[in-house]
Amino acid sequence: MSKQFDVVVIGGGPGGYIAAIRAAQLGFQVACIDEWKNAAGGPAPGGTCTNVGCIPSKALLQSSEHFDHANHHFAEHGISAKDVKMDVAKMIARKDNVVKQNNDGILYLFKKNKVTFFHGRGSFAGKAEGGYTINVAGKTEEAITAKQVIIATGSNARALPGTPFDEVNVLSNDGALRVGAVPKKLALIGSGVIGLEMGSVWRRLGADVTILEGLPTFLGAVDEQIAKEAKKAFDKQGLKIELGVKVGDIVNGKKGVTVNYTNAKGEAIVLDADKLIVSIGRVPNTVGLNAEAVGLQLDERGAIVVDGDCKTNLPGVWAVGDVVRGPMLAHKAEEEGVAVAERIAGQHGHVNFNTIPWVIYTSPEIAWVGRTEQQLKADGVAYKAGTFPFLANGRARALGDTTGMVKFLADATTDEILGVHMVGPQVSELISEAVVAMEFKASAEDIARICHAHPSLSEATKEAALAVDKRTLNF
Repeated sequence: MSKQFDVVVIGGGPGGYIAAIRAAQLGFQVACIDEWKNAAGGPAPGGTCTNVGCIPSKALLQSSEHFDHANHHFAEHGISAKDVKMDVAKMIARKDNVVKQNNDGILYLFKKNKVTFFHGRGSFAGKAEGGYTINVAGKTEEAITAKQVIIATGSNARALPGTPFDEVNVLSNDGALRVGAVPKKLALIGSGVIGLEMGSVWRRLGADVTILEGLPTFLGAVDEQIAKEAKKAFDKQGLKIELGVKVGDIVNGKKGVTVNYTNAKGEAIVLDADKLIVSIGRVPNTVGLNAEAVGLQLDERGAIVVDGDCKTNLPGVWAVGDVVRGPMLAHKAEEEGVAVAERIAGQHGHVNFNTIPWVIYTSPEIAWVGRTEQQLKADGVAYKAGTFPFLANGRARALGDTTGMVKFLADATTDEILGVHMVGPQVSELISEAVVAMEFKASAEDIARICHAHPSLSEATKEAALAVDKRTLNF
């Protein structure tokens, strides 16, 4: 007889493992199925985020930033550092260790919360009495039954048509995190989060980096003023970003990759590179789920169709994270996972899509929440804007990083905060204050009246809020 569970979660990424833990906390008998393997073939829960996304990329960004500081910024602090070298193998090994610590941490949390873990690929076998039968294909194959199923199978990197990933010369985010030596010339297609972060890592380590973007605007989802400030900084660093290009033939040879493209002026360009990273978006991962066995509805992109509560067309089947509509962000998946577990328990789980923060971990960092100035104009919303530059912030000066600004957008009548946009040092941490403020429907005046520690980068947030009413104190 197959093992029976109240809740079975398919996928152990941020959406899946968090959903499993929350369901267990609520008193359910829970299982989580995940197929990720480490180098030794053992379990590696955490999904794309932990294994080939958020966590390893931050580890490499940190290492490359240390290297960049040692080469270019230590001297201004009076620190002499000569012949600084980067051991790429050691950097990659450290990244792998950070990933393993996170994998092991999730396995520990499963044990602590009495979540049964199955290492293998989960797929629907069919409907069962009071629920569903799920096959687990791992070292051995077994079937389990579930009253409720939460699908959290994530997403995969989108390949260019006719140019498959070989993870040697043509790299997805996975291969980009395992490059064994600094490439002399690195090409990237796509100037989104992955492109900018990976481009930054290898540029700092000495690669000649060119990023090709098909859209005519840089970071179209970002507030235009913030995006322009960021691009100015990237240009100064030597990160070559070409906008409005049309990529043609790509030749993957023994010695590297040749990219033929037409630039914004209509000129034909041939770009030779040692490696090519393709970061043109991601696609929902539903292949192998055997959705047809139970009649689970998918859309034309292969994503699972859900309503506002993450319910699918099947009773007792839910889906969260990258495999459904909405932004492909780990923290969005986590919030949906918690909300679904609570809904199964009869509670009222809640996710506010209007207050989901976005972060790009480049230097300078870029972070935002809410609507951009362009969106407010398009929506016909009357607003007030206030900005404050890090150039006028004492802590930023002491850090030696005064690039960027904080920008507030507030309703012209009520002063309610409608969006906060930042580019500069450590704004990935600063954005949380804006998220909390917007969640509680605070006004710009509320932030302006709150005492912020001095000296701190967060004072730039207060000053930008003051700027909405044209009364900054330090600029």
